[in-house]
Amino acid sequence: MAFFTNALFREDAYLKLGEGQVAAVNERGGIILDRTIFYATSGGQPGDTGFLIRSDGSRIAVAATISGETKDEIIHVPAPEQPMPEPGETLSLAIDWERRLRLMRMHTACHLLTVVCPYPITGASVAEDDSRIDFDIPDSSYAKEDVTERLMELVAANHPVFTRWITDDELAANPGLVKSKNVRPPSGTGRIRLVCIGDDAVVDSQPCGGTHVAATGEVGAIHIGKIEKKGRENRRFRIRFGPLPGN
Repeated sequence: MAFFTNALFREDAYLKLGEGQVAAVNERGGIILDRTIFYATSGGQPGDTGFLIRSDGSRIAVAATISGETKDEIIHVPAPEQPMPEPGETLSLAIDWERRLRLMRMHTACHLLTVVCPYPITGASVAEDDSRIDFDIPDSSYAKEDVTERLMELVAANHPVFTRWITDDELAANPGLVKSKNVRPPSGTGRIRLVCIGDDAVVDSQPCGGTHVAATGEVGAIHIGKIEKKGRENRRFRIRFGPLPGN
């Protein structure tokens, strides 16, 4: 039986602390709560780490956060040799905020890259320091200097970043919202979460369940470290924090 976890991060990605009640501890020791601020690995973004804190002050270190049988079942994977809570126990929640914020900045930067390079996405991975997006792109003339310049223009504009929900039918009527070539957003729940950039989503709008900063200016300095050829029409763009070396 799959459990439902109220994913508080979907509405407020800036929650650093929270509280949740233990719904279950599965056969592998994974802890499932009725609600959580911990993001579960999905869409190329790794899950949160941090601590679950019991009423006596003892801590359960969370080494990873993953989805269970459904995206709505979120499992907190404890580090080895941690104490186990009991079902019904209320825990305080604390994510590794510095790590999460870097991932939020980087994930937002990845969205900006899909604006600069409006081609089908064939793969993506978000990391704290070096992320990548693969595009099915026939144009081999992209230069990392030009892409970096356009990315930093979007960052400097400090566009708002926000989420809104649409129905399955609305997504079906607007297939261009989906940028991934091979992966479709989950449907059947009746609604799809969009991440939007710019006033009235004038810069971008696409389905995404990840966490992002509230304005593009929070991304900070980023650059394209490398553009790699991964096939006849497949290009891998690597995004890194900091200014372009040599500038």
